[in-house]
Amino acid sequence: MREIDIFDTTLRDGEQQPGLNLNLDEKLEIAKQLDRLGVNIIEAGFPASNEGDFHSVQKIARAVKNSTVTGLSRVVKKDIDTAYEALKDTANPRIHIFIATSDIHIKHKLLMTQQEVLDAAVEAVRYAKQKFPVVQFSAEDACRTSWDFLTKISSEVIRAGVDVINLPDTVGYTTPNEIKAMFQHMKQHVHDVEKIKLSAHNHDDLGMAVANSLAAIEGGADQVECTINGIGERAGNASLEEIAVALQIRKDYYAANSTLKLNELKRTSNLVSKLTGTIVPGNKAIVGANAFAHESGIHQDGVLKESTTYEIITPELVGVEKNSLPLGKLSGKHAFKTKITELGFELEEDDLKRVFKAFKDLAHKKKSVTDDDIFALLTAEKSGSQNGMYELKSLQVNVATQENVIQTATVIVRTPDGEEIQEAATGKGSVEAVYNTLSRLIGEPIQLEDYRIQSVTGGEDALAEVVVHLTYNDESSLGRGTAHDVLEASAFAYLNAVNRIISGNPTKEPIEELV
Repeated sequence: MREIDIFDTTLRDGEQQPGLNLNLDEKLEIAKQLDRLGVNIIEAGFPASNEGDFHSVQKIARAVKNSTVTGLSRVVKKDIDTAYEALKDTANPRIHIFIATSDIHIKHKLLMTQQEVLDAAVEAVRYAKQKFPVVQFSAEDACRTSWDFLTKISSEVIRAGVDVINLPDTVGYTTPNEIKAMFQHMKQHVHDVEKIKLSAHNHDDLGMAVANSLAAIEGGADQVECTINGIGERAGNASLEEIAVALQIRKDYYAANSTLKLNELKRTSNLVSKLTGTIVPGNKAIVGANAFAHESGIHQDGVLKESTTYEIITPELVGVEKNSLPLGKLSGKHAFKTKITELGFELEEDDLKRVFKAFKDLAHKKKSVTDDDIFALLTAEKSGSQNGMYELKSLQVNVATQENVIQTATVIVRTPDGEEIQEAATGKGSVEAVYNTLSRLIGEPIQLEDYRIQSVTGGEDALAEVVVHLTYNDESSLGRGTAHDVLEASAFAYLNAVNRIISGNPTKEPIEELV
């Protein structure tokens, strides 16, 4: 049975999702969880794109213990040198080089000839091979590239020393039959193809990214590139969890598997969802809230008699725990620390004290604190929702239900200078009143682009989780806030988004369309 390498690009292609920005602590937490999940390669970013990406790739490469860490690069020596500086301290530095190969990209974007593209690719691979033991080359928009040119450039980069060739469906255009045939053609016609691995990277514009990835494996792909929850550019990427479980459940058909620890999938999905502010739909395969729910009476009867009647995947396989023992207000620090370790988090002592205090405060408001509640507190800590340059100290809102009555909010905030200032403002609703007050306190125009709220768990005492997308100082930012009170969570989210911009959290600066 073949072993398929899982190449995770959540932190690179996934972060290209519009409105998504992760700070360094959040990227590190995701990278560590991907390492626990057992992915073979983590694409941590594009080191040459900006200083923030460089430092995050460098720190992730130093922090990850088992997975290989790689960075993206154009066929430019400066990019390759920058990637090497970010990755040189790792045990097995690896680089991912790309250039477009389809006629439409070559003519309209690159303004080059096929020969110029081929020469640039070969020169870049040769140069990178002097620095990196493993070099991957991507033929961007491979699925709209003529097979003759794809075969030719692949043969040439193999001669130049490449180790992996990636054939991405950059725009989500191909079909399962087509991509399977393409990989079979490459296996049969590329010179010395047996010396390297072929990789697939599929986008979901037509909803076929996972199907195309599995078809590529049938055609001979040895590696698949994917993201947690399928996040990414436009409609997103192939979903890692769907590919991994499909290989496991249908190993009789695909005759291939991965080294992933499948019982870490749900935890990884939850972490990425919380930190990116991207909600996983309830009907999402494998990790959705309804993935193992049975509403039909006939289905319920069948599952109770024999689970395999309607369940091809057990919840335990992907890490969905049926019984979770909650902590309460009498739980001690040792039990709390044990619980967060079980949830996959590592905290410094000061951070542990701060989160434990937040847990105790919550435990006095709720009858029981679930794993989901603790998870929300931990991800809030990683996002800096309650610890930033602006810090919420007090919030009071006067709410009235009568028609045409204006809501009023009074807020006290600690500024970056350490001064506590107070302001009040009105709004048509309570959230608008809070945000108008915060905008007045900050003293700059802030445009709210999106506002979302959901409960962390069920029940009247559930934690509220708010995600906002706003524009401040001509920069876009995503903010998250978690609290027992909806308005307090809304204020935390707003300030979190502003703090990300003020603190210089890097924004995405795409140099060109990436694979």
